[in-house]
Amino acid sequence: MPSPVEDRPGLFIRDPYHYSDAMVIIPPALVRCLQFFDGRQSELDLRAELVRLTGRLDVSELEDQLIGTLSNSGFLEDEVYAGMRAGREREFTESPVRAPAHAGAAYPAEAEELRRTLARYLDGACPPPAAADCLVGIAAPHVSLEGGWEAYRAAYGLLGPQYRDRTFVILATSHYGEPQRFGLTRKPFVTPLGESPTDVALAEGLASAAGEAAVMEDFCHSFEHTVELQVIFLQQVYGPEVRILPVLCGPFARSLHDGGLPEEDGSVRRFLDALGEMAAREGDRLLWVLGIDLAHMGMRYGDDFHAVASSGIMTEVEQRDRARLERAAAGDAEGLWALVRENHDDLKWCGSSPLYTFLRALPGLRGTVARYQQWNIDPASVVTFAGMAFTK
Repeated sequence: MPSPVEDRPGLFIRDPYHYSDAMVIIPPALVRCLQFFDGRQSELDLRAELVRLTGRLDVSELEDQLIGTLSNSGFLEDEVYAGMRAGREREFTESPVRAPAHAGAAYPAEAEELRRTLARYLDGACPPPAAADCLVGIAAPHVSLEGGWEAYRAAYGLLGPQYRDRTFVILATSHYGEPQRFGLTRKPFVTPLGESPTDVALAEGLASAAGEAAVMEDFCHSFEHTVELQVIFLQQVYGPEVRILPVLCGPFARSLHDGGLPEEDGSVRRFLDALGEMAAREGDRLLWVLGIDLAHMGMRYGDDFHAVASSGIMTEVEQRDRARLERAAAGDAEGLWALVRENHDDLKWCGSSPLYTFLRALPGLRGTVARYQQWNIDPASVVTFAGMAFTK
C-alpha cells in the first residue's frame, strides 16, 4: 500500500501472514523495479532498469541493496522466505493455545481496561426480547471496535444468560485463506480476559466428515482477527470459559468468477453437508456467531473514487447492501448469492462466504437487521457492516 509515513513516500510492504515481521518502504523511483522479481526476468534485466533510472553504469551496490532488503525481509520466494514460513507454521502447530494476535492494537491488552472498554460499548443495549429464546445465531462485524461498536452492541446485546452453556460456532471471514476451504483448529483461544476452550470433538468430527475441504490447524487462525474479536465479546458476556468452535471461511472465488453456486465445487458441498449434519444433530446445544463485514469501497480497496460514509455513491451501496441483507433475512441463500455474484461482487463483501455457509447449513431461518452502519476507515474508504439476529 502507499507509504503511511509522510516524510518517507513510496510503497509500503508488509506480510499479513506474519511469516515475516519486517516492514519495508520502497522509494518511488525503485517501485518499478519490483516488476523484475517475477521469476521470468533476470538480474541483468533489473540491472538495465537501474542503469536507466540512475543514469549510472555502476549500479551493483544499489542492486545488491534492493535484492538483499527484499530477501532478508522474507519478501522474495527464496530459501529465506521458505525458512520463515516453515518456522512460523511449525510454531503455531506446536503451540498448545491460539495466542492473542491483536491485543494492544485492535483492543486493549490489559484485562481490566478491556473489560471497561467492552462494557462501555455494550452499555445501553436493548434487553433481549421474549422471542430471544428462539435465537439461533447473530451476525456481528469484525471491523475496528471504535468504528463498529454500535453494530457489535446490537448483536451481542441479544445474548441472554440462557445461552451460557452453548457451544458458540463462530463462522468468520478468512481474509487470506485458500478459496473453497474452511480453516479449523483444536486450540483454545487466549485473550487478556482468559482462555476459551474449543470444542475439540466437534472440530475433529467436522474435519473428518468434510475431508479436504477442511484445513485442520489452519495457520490463518494464528493472525486472523475475525474470530478473535468475537471471542472477546463472548468472554465479556459469558466469561472466559465460554466454549467455541472457530471456523474460518475462505472465499468462494470459483463461483464468483466462473458462475454457479458455491456448492457446485465438490469440496464446498462436502463441507456444507458436514456442517448441516452437525447443526441438525447438535440442535440447541449450539449458537452461531457470524464475524462478517459487508462492502469495502473507496481508494484503499482499489476503487477510483473517494468514498464517504452515507454520502454520494455510498447511498447506492446502502441500497444494494440492504437488498442482500433482505435475502439473508429471508433465509434465501440462492437469492443472496445471485446478488453477491453480480459484477463479480463489485461491493467486495468480505463476509459473503460465512453468511452463505450459515444459510446453507441451517435452512429455514429468518433474520432481522438490528443495526446497519457505514464507517470511514480512512478519509477515502468506507466499510459497511451490520448487527443481525437469526431465529427459528
